[in-house]
Amino acid sequence: MSTGIETLVQQHRGCDDALGQLETALRGGDWDLIAGALARLEAELSGNFEAEESRLFPAFERAIGFAGGPTSVMRHEHEEVRVLLDNAREWLELRDGNALAAEIDTLVVLLQQHNVKEENVLFPMCRAQVPDLDAVLAGIA
Repeated sequence: MSTGIETLVQQHRGCDDALGQLETALRGGDWDLIAGALARLEAELSGNFEAEESRLFPAFERAIGFAGGPTSVMRHEHEEVRVLLDNAREWLELRDGNALAAEIDTLVVLLQQHNVKEENVLFPMCRAQVPDLDAVLAGIA
């Protein structure tokens, strides 16, 4: 596995950890902890999405010669995640724990499915198609 892809997978695990912390905070009912956990999750996801959307996806699209296909599906799912996060922030502001928990449950399922597709389908395709993949992904954290 390439170093850059390993970093993206590590980012996915960081998002999973942040999501777990948010779920734990929700069960505890401490709104300050919930707010902090949601902010961490948003930051983790933002970093991952930025790396994928600004570097990996364009490099893959150049390599295969079109922008449709798996990267368009992944971008669409990123947008779905952003909408869920926007909704979660609204429920947080309203301090509606039940609605926030339901939103996070939906987010958990979407992210699990999304990461499986990236890690088992898109990333191997990128390794096979993108020349100098590690150079493309150099410096992502």
